[in-house]
Amino acid sequence: MDIKERNKAYNKYVSAKVPKTKPWPTLFNSFWVGGLICLIGQGINDLILFLAPNISEQSAWAYTLISLIFIASFLTGIGVYDKIGKFAGGGSIVPITGFSNSITSPSVEFKSEGIVYGICVKMFTIAGPVIVFGVISSAFVGLIYYIVYLFI
Repeated sequence: MDIKERNKAYNKYVSAKVPKTKPWPTLFNSFWVGGLICLIGQGINDLILFLAPNISEQSAWAYTLISLIFIASFLTGIGVYDKIGKFAGGGSIVPITGFSNSITSPSVEFKSEGIVYGICVKMFTIAGPVIVFGVISSAFVGLIYYIVYLFI
């Protein structure tokens, strides 16, 4: 059996084993759950601005993001966010809560391996590249801004 025939047989095997999804219900669930997460974030922001009227809007958004990250991490720790992710798909992954889940989930899963080799190392397995490229791209944009600012 040559490589092409093996690849064909493997692809046939994989397509038979992969669970079939229904695209429209999945798309709908993703849309409304992602919207609900954003609605909760807006509600938290409005509540912060209402309870602390002297706070700047930028600070209120920072506190809102901190709150959403905490809520998502807490829900991941007790096993609820994974069920939300299974139901909503991309709707729960795209907001900042999905990033929080991607850091917290490996930490919880590898807790038994210890603090350093379990929690600290595995925590950035998924989120590490996002953080690295975020920092590098922001430094690059800041450098361009600085150069443009010097010459204008």
